[in-house]
Amino acid sequence: MSEPLARAQYRLAAHTPAQLPPDLGHEVAFAGRSNAGKSSALNALCRQNALARVSKTPGRTQQLVFFQIAPHEDRHLVDLPGYGYAKVPRELQAHWQAFVAGYFERRQALRGLVVVMDIRHPLKDYDRQMLGYAVRRALPAHVLLTKADKLSRGGAANALQAVRRELKAEFGEGVGVQTFSALAKQGLDEARAVVEGWLQL
Repeated sequence: MSEPLARAQYRLAAHTPAQLPPDLGHEVAFAGRSNAGKSSALNALCRQNALARVSKTPGRTQQLVFFQIAPHEDRHLVDLPGYGYAKVPRELQAHWQAFVAGYFERRQALRGLVVVMDIRHPLKDYDRQMLGYAVRRALPAHVLLTKADKLSRGGAANALQAVRRELKAEFGEGVGVQTFSALAKQGLDEARAVVEGWLQL
């Protein structure tokens, strides 16, 4: 069975628009508040332990980090800066916000957005902001409710239904949602199918 995402490899990190790779091909962006499990989700989806850096220090990702899906030069996963902790200087937060907003408004290669949320604390302001970027561009979005192993099966199902209702009410039909656990290997196939479809792998 082909595993295209397992061929992901680090390409570059961009702190300014000039550092972005050429605006060609297909990209899927990953966003999430600090400590929502974004790096762990990326690593699990790509069957790698250290592709994205997992850190105990929130907000370590301070650039747009591009992972190329070899052998394709124009297929990328894009790790967006984690967000939501006041330890980051205000000027840097403002820089990220402007950079990420511009990326969403102008990047033609962007084909979809994955928003990673801790299932116990979903749909914070940042999550809604990211989904809003995608919806305004008519880009598909998909929510991973991570750390689902922290809840009982019934609790996770209830949380999923509640988030699904809220997403539909706020954003319409363009946003998918699923439960996910990198630790318990839950929801990996479903999420991979979404991302690979957007990348046309």
